[in-house]
Amino acid sequence: MPHFICECTDNIKEQAKLKELFAKVNQALADTKIFPLGGIRSRAIYLDTYQMADGKHDYAFCHMTLKIGAGRSLEDRSNTGKLIFEIIKDHFSELASKRLLALSFTMEELDPILNYKQNNVHAFLKQNS
Repeated sequence: MPHFICECTDNIKEQAKLKELFAKVNQALADTKIFPLGGIRSRAIYLDTYQMADGKHDYAFCHMTLKIGAGRSLEDRSNTGKLIFEIIKDHFSELASKRLLALSFTMEELDPILNYKQNNVHAFLKQNS
């Protein structure tokens, strides 16, 4: 953990430049030093079936979720949330100036017990650092 997930309307698939956003988000999360590098993941889900508002215009939206493991302080979560949303707003600022675009972001803390993982990337990174 953390996992950054972007649900994005496919009418902005090229303009959204999500690979660039993911690079910025992943680096920012690593720089906080509160998340293990080997658990940081970003992914996109492009939506080809959706309706927004009245459906009469070429609306677009990106809803982003950051799922994190339990145990970080409210202050750390709040600071991280503010940091990531600033990155999101900055990343999409040019596109938002040219079209109708809604951005939203939420952070979800996963249950500390009902959260199962297996990941050998942590050991790989430790061995190769």
